[in-house]
Amino acid sequence: MTSPSAPQPGPAIILVRPQLAENMGTAARAMLNCGLTDLRIVAPKVNPLDERAFAAASGADRLLLAAKVVETTAEAVADLHRVWCTTGRDRYMVKPVDTPRQAASAMRTAVAEGLRCGVLFGPERTGLENDDVAVADTVLTVPLNPDYCSLNLAQAVLLVSYEWFQCDAATSLPAMTKGAEGPATKEKLLTFFGHLERELDECGFLRIPDKRPTMVRNIRNMFQRANLTGQEIQTLHGIVHELVTYRHKKGEGK
Repeated sequence: MTSPSAPQPGPAIILVRPQLAENMGTAARAMLNCGLTDLRIVAPKVNPLDERAFAAASGADRLLLAAKVVETTAEAVADLHRVWCTTGRDRYMVKPVDTPRQAASAMRTAVAEGLRCGVLFGPERTGLENDDVAVADTVLTVPLNPDYCSLNLAQAVLLVSYEWFQCDAATSLPAMTKGAEGPATKEKLLTFFGHLERELDECGFLRIPDKRPTMVRNIRNMFQRANLTGQEIQTLHGIVHELVTYRHKKGEGK
């Protein structure tokens, strides 16, 4: 476990489909101001190594050079255990909601327990898509003037990064008793979702095309709120497998 005096590794900052090189640069600058260095970029519209990004980074070049660039949000969060997503709009999904300060406190606790965390930030004009939000465990919303609550990308990154930097590692958050294995990574969770959804398609549960995306997101959100361990996910794989096997045997017996 990290000692109280040592700096804790911070959350990954994940920019999803950013549109402007300057915004990637200023986001990197905001991160480094607060000691964060894990920058991940999903399907950028322009090259993160564009000279405009370096100019806007104002000395935070090393974050852009070391940034992990991937094609999908799932790839960006695969090794993480806890993910927050920033959005100011109601997505009609059942998820906990944190302010940046609450999120920072929860991240400190998670990191002290050896878990890896990340925060998703959406494109400048449109924000995150519902499928991006569905990957996250918790919604992160900044309480601002309701008559004008517009933030640019770097401002949003700075608010979250600053709260992390200022937050005391000691928190009074409630804790669960811990088993032999900690929470599963997003990669394991998404693999299970793929297994479950294939079988739900096969049995006809997701047969209505117009309703399928919402149903899939709702199912994923239910499982994500459970904070499943790797062993629990293996058990769920086994349950799905046995249900499918039983259905096939029952069909053959007719």
